[in-house]
Amino acid sequence: MYGEFRCGKTQLCHTLCVLCQMPVDMGGGEGKAMYIDTEGTFRPERLVQIAEEYGMNGEDVLNNVAYARAHNTAHQSELLMQAAGMMTDARFSLMIVDSVTALYRTEYNGRGELSARQIHLGRFLRSLQRLADEFGIAVVVTNQVVAANLDGGGGMFPAGGGVKPIGGNIMAHASTTRLALKKGRGEARVVKIVCSPSLPERDATFAIESKGVTDVKE
Repeated sequence: MYGEFRCGKTQLCHTLCVLCQMPVDMGGGEGKAMYIDTEGTFRPERLVQIAEEYGMNGEDVLNNVAYARAHNTAHQSELLMQAAGMMTDARFSLMIVDSVTALYRTEYNGRGELSARQIHLGRFLRSLQRLADEFGIAVVVTNQVVAANLDGGGGMFPAGGGVKPIGGNIMAHASTTRLALKKGRGEARVVKIVCSPSLPERDATFAIESKGVTDVKE
């Protein structure tokens, strides 16, 4: 999923970290969550708040979230190897990388390094796919956006400023379902299914409250 700053990407990730621990018959995955943070936006106190809103024990929820802060692209890839080892010992249902492109964007500057960036990003995304296939986990990655008019491209939400996700075709082809998020009126946010093999293209509105991501109140 991609979108501009403060459109709800990280809040959605925090909510998923809680919901994935719920029983399957309640819409959860009955497993732990793995969270790779590249921008320093993870907030454990937020997880506790969301958990308590759902009647769950905040400390138990935190204990079921394996968190790691990635400091560079090499470290980001190393963390996937460590994650694979942890997944052989415990049941994980969710893997989050927030954001998958932030460190690549800062380490590879300019068009001269674009090809190298895409190659390394592609390797990381393939490693994520292998984890998903081998351990049966859901993988959620967030992505940053750039102004579409920087290279003449078009945005998914042209009326909302004309932005497009970073990573180009490498990111697009590696993603099964792509979601575009943007700010709505007031505290509302809008999410659009851009591409999915099983869901129609459509929009939905949500809000961010104490219990995490929830329906917008009329």
